[in-house]
Amino acid sequence: MRRGFLGLLGAAALVLTFNAHAAETWTEGKHYTRLTPVQRTTVPAGKVEVLEVFSYGCPACNSFQAVIDTLKKSLPANAQMAFLPAAFKPEEDWQMFQRAYFAAQALGIADRTHQAIFDAVWKTGELGITDPSGRGLKKQMPTIEDAAKCYERLTGVKPAAFLAAASSFGVDAKMRSADAQVYAMQVPGTPCLVVNGKYRVNIDAVSNVDELVSVVKFLIQKETTQPKQG
Repeated sequence: MRRGFLGLLGAAALVLTFNAHAAETWTEGKHYTRLTPVQRTTVPAGKVEVLEVFSYGCPACNSFQAVIDTLKKSLPANAQMAFLPAAFKPEEDWQMFQRAYFAAQALGIADRTHQAIFDAVWKTGELGITDPSGRGLKKQMPTIEDAAKCYERLTGVKPAAFLAAASSFGVDAKMRSADAQVYAMQVPGTPCLVVNGKYRVNIDAVSNVDELVSVVKFLIQKETTQPKQG
């Protein structure tokens, strides 16, 4: 979970002011951090990746989805969003949600169910991790079987097929790779944005959505004129 800027996501901060940030210089070490080594990306050749490291079990990530929607609509044609589920808070069921995301991705249903899974955790409680009484986390967290039933409701994919994907070698490998990449990027918390495997945006160094979008577009432009090496 992140603080700072994310604490502003209640209402007014979600409204873009469209200030003239285009000419503003965003500073390395303050507004963004250069990653060494440069990380691999998953978008097609010629595209600049804007990666969100997230978890369905992260309340700040749930709030951040409104920002992600704004960011996606603001991206230039040569940029593309991608998502990487983190698992470093097992007490909040993040490992299960990571496995479920990669299973959904393997089945080709991750993109169209992305917001719905957040809603199942934080709105309807179908996959909720917090006690309805407000007294902290549930004693019994949602299982991968519960996730399979939720995905069946959303897409029609049978639980057996979902569970087979979830327990596959391919998903296990993606989980290990994701954990290694999160560690290599020194992700301080979620949500976290990384541009083209090269720049980690310091979200807490900006004060509103407009500035965040401007930083990301600034970094996309840097990668457009000087493509990443490695």
